[in-house]
Amino acid sequence: MPEGLEPQSEPPFAHGHRTGPHLAGRLSAARPLPALLIVSGVVFDVLTPSHYSSAPFFACSPLIAAALLSHGATLVTAVTALTAMTTLTIIRRVPHTGAAVTEIATVLAVAALALGINRVVRRGDRKLASVRCIAEAAQRAVLPVPPARIGGLRVAARYLAAEADARIGGDLFAVQETPYGVRAIVGDVRGKGLGAVEAVAVVVGAFREAAEQERTLEGLAVRLERALQREGARRANLDQSEGFTTAVLAEVPPGTTALRLVNRGHPPPLLLHADGTVGEAYPGAPALPLGMGELGEWPDRVEEWEFPAGSTLLLFTDGVTEARDAEGNFYDPLQRLSGKQFRNPEALLDALTADVARHAGGPADDDMALLAIRRGDGRHRPAAITHALTPTTTRTVRIRTDNN
Repeated sequence: MPEGLEPQSEPPFAHGHRTGPHLAGRLSAARPLPALLIVSGVVFDVLTPSHYSSAPFFACSPLIAAALLSHGATLVTAVTALTAMTTLTIIRRVPHTGAAVTEIATVLAVAALALGINRVVRRGDRKLASVRCIAEAAQRAVLPVPPARIGGLRVAARYLAAEADARIGGDLFAVQETPYGVRAIVGDVRGKGLGAVEAVAVVVGAFREAAEQERTLEGLAVRLERALQREGARRANLDQSEGFTTAVLAEVPPGTTALRLVNRGHPPPLLLHADGTVGEAYPGAPALPLGMGELGEWPDRVEEWEFPAGSTLLLFTDGVTEARDAEGNFYDPLQRLSGKQFRNPEALLDALTADVARHAGGPADDDMALLAIRRGDGRHRPAAITHALTPTTTRTVRIRTDNN
């Protein structure tokens, strides 16, 4: 495995993966704490004079258990703490003094309170789990996990949310086989919340339909533009005045070694070759993002690149390139991946997400959507990455600004 990029197994939808495992580990480490407090209370009571009270140890134990353990375990902790407190009081104190009764009553009251708190916490956990399941179902409905092989290509996708409990956001990807080859999109909707999610649904839905029908990527981009304009007029949550979606459209036609791209204001994809060389598919002419057709007309240009066997196309959203380290330096995937080799697209995404997390030193500020597509398993050295634009591979269309 390449030095500096150790892969970590991640599911296709690894929401909040940069914080979830760490939090779970801390909670697991803290679970013995209630029992440790009881033991500490006994030791404190035995080693100190009788006028010193060990009640705080026994009172804290069920309270901590309420937040960390199940209801049954919290009940066992409460009974154990109360029993230990009572036994020590009988052995080392006069059982009918006011101080002894007060200490026992305090532990009893706190234990009862802890059981009530535990019920509330567990009920909230169940509701949160239900909401997460619903949100994840919605996520998978909007962004279904692509199959590992499509049209002779190997495919891997990953969605990583910046928030630990997030399940859906404004980043998107889709890939499918069409009569014109395998087509894919990776995009990023401006904004957050319900409006961004609705825009994702519109773009992905329009892509699924238009990718099968449009002969060219330019035509596909026009269809996506019109879909956003049309749905923006119908849906209150879509932002027509400032909303837009950056996107890269890709096409791998059958029977060739070509890769065709249309970039609508999105971070340029990378082409990783079998020998470790990496190139940036930077667009020759910048274009406005989808959803900004009201600003006027501009050409859509299909640019063609060499995509030989053994090469991998990596598309990603700006959550990757905008991840910063402690000194404020942005993550540079071109530099970090150069010279590295990966056995398959999944290994590439595993290594990339782990490396971004290390660079950021914790959770990033933005979601990340990643899509890796590999052609075959060739091992020959590819030609240098250059634009292969000719009159037959560069076409111009005009975007209408109305909704017709």
